[in-house]
Amino acid sequence: MNDQPESAPHSAFHHAPGEPVIRNVNWGGLKALYIKEVRRFFKVQLQTIWAPAITTLLFLVIFTVALGGSGRTVLNVPFPDFIAPGLIIMGMMQNAFANSSFSLLVGKIQGTIVDYLMPPLSTAELLVALAGGALTRAILVGLAVWAAMALWPGVHVTPKHPWAVVWFGVMGSLFLALLGILTSIWAEKFDHAAAVSNFVVAPLSLLSGTFYSVDKLAPLFQTISHANPFFYVISGFRYGFLSEADSPVLFGAGLILAINAALGGLCYALLKSGWKLKN
Repeated sequence: MNDQPESAPHSAFHHAPGEPVIRNVNWGGLKALYIKEVRRFFKVQLQTIWAPAITTLLFLVIFTVALGGSGRTVLNVPFPDFIAPGLIIMGMMQNAFANSSFSLLVGKIQGTIVDYLMPPLSTAELLVALAGGALTRAILVGLAVWAAMALWPGVHVTPKHPWAVVWFGVMGSLFLALLGILTSIWAEKFDHAAAVSNFVVAPLSLLSGTFYSVDKLAPLFQTISHANPFFYVISGFRYGFLSEADSPVLFGAGLILAINAALGGLCYALLKSGWKLKN
């Protein structure tokens, strides 16, 4: 007679020590964190969605009144039509950065960073949820700005190449979302994130050909502009509406994909190491 007790078979609720419960992707946890990120900015949508849309529309009105008179054209299109796509993607990118640069930083400052680190989420799932929330905010801002500009007299924002609008809109917003995640990992206070926004993101976006064609610049400044990744995003996004661009569209599409892959890899490595998050 065997005196050894028989081990109970493992059920869906009982697992041997070390046996993984979630074997592949934790879709439930990923969805929960993504919804949390979306709800966080949607609760204050007047500030996070509609206010940026109104501000961007004011840029259009001011520059149209100041520089768009007398039949002014750029790249053989009316000036309002030229700057409208650049303003849309600029608003999307800046808000993607604002959202993702806030997520982990506020957790570190308020002492709630464990809400991101303790749940059974892999590093990739955490990164996807954070970037997805920022991308969602960027798309909502872009749609709000586009709808306002579509109703504005004298401005034409009907896409001619939807693939370019979608690709550069998503890739450009993801670029700033990943940059924001890097900032929130590195920053220790809100001043650090504001410094990156004011001294890196804002200058690069304003000096990227949003309000002018880089072909009109001196050769030195053309070279500087071509070294700015924002330039390729805005030029490609504008191509989606106007069929006109300052740069090779396919080259820009490949470049922003490569940049996002590099930034994504860096974000993954830093999140996995816990640098400035677990220390």
